[in-house]
Amino acid sequence: MKALSVRQPWAWAIIYALEDIENRGWSIHYRSDILIHAAKTCTKKEYQLAKEFCQSMGVSIPELISLRRGQVIGIVTIVDCKFSQVASGWGMPEQYHWQLENPREVTPIPYIGQLGIFEVPDELVMEVAA
Repeated sequence: MKALSVRQPWAWAIIYALEDIENRGWSIHYRSDILIHAAKTCTKKEYQLAKEFCQSMGVSIPELISLRRGQVIGIVTIVDCKFSQVASGWGMPEQYHWQLENPREVTPIPYIGQLGIFEVPDELVMEVAA
């Protein structure tokens, strides 16, 4: 199954706080379910900036130490991709906005992330998504 690595706390926000936009510098034509992989890397500065942004959206995020990293944590459906034209507080200017729907958590799957879209073996996903 296709997967996307997202740094914390953004991965958490997609699955648990209904973040409906993933901001990327590149467009995508894929429209379907995709695994959300919580990247292993997250600096304290990145976390603090994200925490402040999430608070401005009315979302309280968990402490960095409690966020899963280096694991697939959920599945979301990519339904569209537009350049800076969505009416969502999650969208950033001058970015492609991947519109997301139907977030679902899965039993965490330890996995090494990659840049871009990558494949996670279906047999790993079927064990936890069933």
